[in-house]
Amino acid sequence: MTTRREPTARQLRLAVELRRLRDAAGLAAREAAALLGVSHVQISHIESGLTGVSEERLHRLAANYACVDEELVSALVAMATDRTRGWWEEYRGSLPTPFLDLAELEHYATSLREIQFLYVPGLLQTEDYARAVYSYRVPELPTEELELRVRHRMQRKAILEEPDPTPYEAVIHEGALRIRVGDRAAARAQLAYLLEASEANCVTVRVIPFDLDSFGGSWTAMMLADGTVPRLDTVVRDGPHGAAFIDSEAQLGLFRTLFRKVETVSLDPERSRDFIHRLAKEL
Repeated sequence: MTTRREPTARQLRLAVELRRLRDAAGLAAREAAALLGVSHVQISHIESGLTGVSEERLHRLAANYACVDEELVSALVAMATDRTRGWWEEYRGSLPTPFLDLAELEHYATSLREIQFLYVPGLLQTEDYARAVYSYRVPELPTEELELRVRHRMQRKAILEEPDPTPYEAVIHEGALRIRVGDRAAARAQLAYLLEASEANCVTVRVIPFDLDSFGGSWTAMMLADGTVPRLDTVVRDGPHGAAFIDSEAQLGLFRTLFRKVETVSLDPERSRDFIHRLAKEL
């Protein structure tokens, strides 16, 4: 197969999972290569995402690694054989790779859960709100690149608007709802859009109010993207150098628990809509 110059996050995740299966089997790369009848370099390229793997070869690898989890193997086969060229590919070479990786992750997720404290989640932002966020970047973005980022963010909403939308739950702190990223009119429009979006069957919006007692979870901002099997879930967290994708089993368990804790103390969807409506009236 042709060697890839820049594997996507999905291709890298497949590579990581295959390496984890080999490690769990206690096999060195050379041993795995010998069982498959290929060179250890080919195993290295597969496990780094530099080359793909066929369905037949993936099944042979799983058998050699004594993997009996049929659901996981089927999910990995789907990842290996999917040739979908998503809408985000039109931005390759124009926007940083993490933008494409996030859109790809959201596209393939079976459901999404998000917690935000400083901003309205990207999937629920209006165009003006997103533009105001990107306008604050230092150094300032050229107009063309800023508009590319805004357009990309708006296109991410496709997963919520298609005939079979992705279930999405957002837990948003009151602080994010009160901070005027843009002007008063933009803030009012953003709250109105949140109310409209929360009426969709696939969208659940919950609010964490300021007056909640004993809440120390403000560091838990995240997006949890559910895979076709729990082992393929991914957590996305914003860091000082961009978004970080977390997929280790221990960390996934930690963030699932944290999400449940934050979700439990948030207002229910109906009370959250009432809360947002009151905030909008204050504007």
